[in-house]
Amino acid sequence: MPERLLKIAEAAERLGTGERFIRRLISERRIAFVKVGRHVRITESVLDAYVTANTVNPVAPRRARAHYRRAA
Repeated sequence: MPERLLKIAEAAERLGTGERFIRRLISERRIAFVKVGRHVRITESVLDAYVTANTVNPVAPRRARAHYRRAA
């Protein structure tokens, strides 16, 4: 079954952003898109890949130093 093509408004809603952000991603060629005539569509897998690529994993907290020296 072919993948679903989302309108810009639908893609923005799915990412929880505004349409302007999606349009900027498209104009900067930071996200793949499909042109259907004059309409721009984005596949669901492209949005999933974008989220995965931009996910930042947490780091382990640094241990506090036991002793600090006073400045002279």
